[in-house]
Formats: sequence, C-alpha cells, structure tokens
Amino acid sequence: MSSDTGLVPYAGASRGGMPIARMRAVYRVGDVEQRLDKLPGREHETLRATYERMLEKGPERFQVKPGGLPAMDHLYDEMPNFNEVLDDVKRQLALCQDSRDALEITPMLLLGPPGIGKTHFAREIAQLLGTGLGFISMSSLTAGWVLSGASSQWKGARPGKVFETLVDGAYANPVMVVDEIDKARAEHAYDPLGALYSLLEHDTACAFTDEFAEVAIDASQLIWVATANDERSIPEPILNRMNVFEVQAPDAEAARAIALRLYRRLRGAHDWGLRFDETPGEAVLERLAGLAPREMRRAWMTAFGNARLAGRSAIELGDLPGAGPKRQPIGFVQ
Repeated sequence: MSSDTGLVPYAGASRGGMPIARMRAVYRVGDVEQRLDKLPGREHETLRATYERMLEKGPERFQVKPGGLPAMDHLYDEMPNFNEVLDDVKRQLALCQDSRDALEITPMLLLGPPGIGKTHFAREIAQLLGTGLGFISMSSLTAGWVLSGASSQWKGARPGKVFETLVDGAYANPVMVVDEIDKARAEHAYDPLGALYSLLEHDTACAFTDEFAEVAIDASQLIWVATANDERSIPEPILNRMNVFEVQAPDAEAARAIALRLYRRLRGAHDWGLRFDETPGEAVLERLAGLAPREMRRAWMTAFGNARLAGRSAIELGDLPGAGPKRQPIGFVQ
C-alpha cells in the first residue's frame, strides 16, 4: 500500500555517515477521506479529529537508514554484554549499505535479569539508526488494546501505540520498544499481544488496521525490540517471529569498565564535574562494579552529592548509597 520517492540525505542522529531518508507513504489519503465522509454529523468527535489530523499531516514519513555502516565501537565499549546482539545488528546493516534496499532489522527479544541495560540498549539502537522511538511498557499496561487501538464505539477509546507512533511521528521505520513483554496480561476479550501476530510479519504488517481508526497503515518498516526477564510466559508464535538473545549481566571486568565510563560521562556532562577528580579510586570502582548498570548512575549521583557536601573532590566509599548509618523509619514510636 505504500509508495516511495527518491533517496535524499537526512541530517539524523546516527554516528558515522549522514543517514539517507526515503519518503514513504504510511496510509492512503483516499481511505481517510472516505472514512471521514461516512461519519455522522456531530458524532464521534475524537475519531473525526483523528482523521482530520491525518489529512493535515499527510501520509509521507521519513524512511531512514544509515548512509554507510555506522560507527558502533562506542556501543561495544559501553555495553560489552550486548556484543552478540550488536554483531547481529551490524550484519543486517551491512546488507543494506551502499544499496537502494530499505533497512531491515529482524524483530529481536532481549532476555535477561532486570537492570542490565536492555531498555537502554533499545534506545541506543534508535539513536544509532537516526530514526524515531516508540515505547510501550507492558508492566504498567492498563488496556489490552494499547497496540492495536479499541473500537470507536467504546467509551474512552483511542488509537493504539503503533498507529500513534506512525501518524504523529516523522518516521516510517521507528524503533518500537515493547518493554517487559513477559508482564503482559490479557484483559477481558483483549489479548495485549494479539496484534503482534500480524505486526511482526512483514506481509501482514503492510496493511495493519488500527481498530479505532479503521484505516490501513503500513507498519512493515517498524523495527521491533522487545525486552523480557522470562520467556516462559511469551506465546511461542511470537518467539518464533523474533531473534531471541539471552543477555547476561556484565562480568566483573566489564562492570568496572562500565562504572568508570559512567563516572567520566557524568563528570564531563556537568559544570560541577570540574570539581571532582578525573578518575575515582579503586575501592569505589570495585564497589560500583557490583551493581547492575541501571543502578550505577543513581549511585554515582548520590556519591557526587555527598562528596560535594563534604567539600571533597574525591568520592569515598562512605559517599555511596547504603554506606552510611541505616536511617530510622519515619512515624510514631509505639
């Protein structure tokens, strides 16, 4: 259903060569006009506003890909426990470089314990590719139709996340993150993962129909990254549609390197960082290396603040969270 125009340079955000953008239509204007004409007067105002927004924005979006094989060394350094995933992404990027082929990334599922950087990795991939990002947290899901929308006949219905990301965004091929997909739970007649059966297949995703708007949209270029702690609750047909990677926590040496890079990044990103030593002490690094990557940033920020209050330029073990005396609970003493 989509149409493409010529390739044009696009000043996106990826590292390494300027990204290339092809304009791609993600829906047909005629379909939208037809649905709008059929709406009864003074009814379905939210649906009417949706169609009018689609007509105002127009159907074309940037379909972005790197102009060449982008620099990825920084990702290998920052996330050494994702080397296998990065290798796979690099292979797929190599296939489309220096060609007119669109960027194709097989849907991926990142399995691993909490806090090891799965969601951060997904965001970094969007940055690398120079495209947009849609994000769905399944652990905080309150409606089973968040992906595919709900019928406009339902009170409070609205389009799903896929529709909103493509229609309201600037890209035809954004990275769509489904965070903690193993936490999805069915609600009444709605299976929150049901839409993925068609969305993860290129042929059916070309004409994906949101249940609210009832206008086919081209979701075939979406780049899917799902994260999970446990694959046992994920339906087998969905697992079969994805490349599954088991991501381990970084080993001691890698964790120490991550902690050091994070210290230097936080120090360099703030003016107050000039007041601190260029490198933290070995004992402090050793303690930080025992934390999950997600927790390291909070620990460093706490330590920076405590050291600053003490008037020191060096962080000490006592500055780290949990190192001081245990706080008494707030409340009345019985």
